[in-house]
Amino acid sequence: MYCTQCGSQMEQTSNFCSKCGMRAAFTQDSPEQQYQNAQEQPAYTPPAAQREYTRASEQKSRLVAGLLQIFLGWLGIGRFYLGYTGIAIAQLLVTIFTLGIGVIWPLIDGILILTGSVAVDGKGIPLKE
Repeated sequence: MYCTQCGSQMEQTSNFCSKCGMRAAFTQDSPEQQYQNAQEQPAYTPPAAQREYTRASEQKSRLVAGLLQIFLGWLGIGRFYLGYTGIAIAQLLVTIFTLGIGVIWPLIDGILILTGSVAVDGKGIPLKE
């Protein structure tokens, strides 16, 4: 058995590595085999927000989202367009339950979308300028 922390050989009955002193998880693989297994793992794929998107059909327009939110935001239309369903429903309900006073929230939200404070849609895809 080998320690997965430092790679030194250990006895099967030991719970702690005699070299590094850490509570060890045991493996049958030698340190060389552990290194080779680590090299064969797939490369890290960055989140969707960090990828380059070349297909314009995947991206939503910041201008369209902002204008929808300013003019029809009391219905949550701008947030529905961006894929933020929860926020859209909340804006609709706040507007209904406050008898129209809650229309201020979607108005400010539309301005924030237009100024770039909302950079990605609900799927994490960056918005078009």
